[in-house]
Amino acid sequence: MVPVRKTPPAVARAYRLKVTLEDVRPPIWRRFTVRDDITLLKLHELLQIIMGWTDSHLHEFIAGGTRLSRPELELPSPQRDESRVRLRDVLRKPSDHLVYKYDFGDGWEHAVVLEEVLAHEPRARYPVILDGRRCCPPDDCGGPPGYEHLLEALARPDHPEHEELREWAGKQFDPERFDVMALNRVFHGGWYLPGEEEPRTATAKKGARQATPRLGARKRG
Repeated sequence: MVPVRKTPPAVARAYRLKVTLEDVRPPIWRRFTVRDDITLLKLHELLQIIMGWTDSHLHEFIAGGTRLSRPELELPSPQRDESRVRLRDVLRKPSDHLVYKYDFGDGWEHAVVLEEVLAHEPRARYPVILDGRRCCPPDDCGGPPGYEHLLEALARPDHPEHEELREWAGKQFDPERFDVMALNRVFHGGWYLPGEEEPRTATAKKGARQATPRLGARKRG
């Protein structure tokens, strides 16, 4: 009997990605690293937190003309199940990119670009948020045109909708705010970069054991 040769498992690598919200000025973007073997469903869950959305609407990825999402959403074909496609299946080399759409009513589109393929650090806890700019728009603000209107109203105290939209957006909403350390703490509690010594304090150990926060139930719409 001829022995069956088993294909060795692919070696996990790390991808440095940049995601940019399209059609918004000044630009809103994030740079982060993840393992290349995560599914697109997992990437969707990460992008919701990394960008600052609430996962309250439909979404899909588009890669090479193929739509990838959850089959039960019954989106237009051709479609693949995002839970069965890994990131390395659609992004293979630097400059490869895909589109991430969120909230088909508001029409938010994100460009997700593979910037660099890196060696996977066995001790690293992914995702690692490296950089970014500006706060995510509030959900349901009307897409890029609605967000532009919101920014204009918030910037002008004499605007007829200033008080109404300030209350709607929340007193703490600051379009320029982005805190890379705070976002890393959302995922890891206390965190450290790959290659650095792990913090040894009791607080850091406790924080490092915290799981990625569970997203709320997804809604159709």
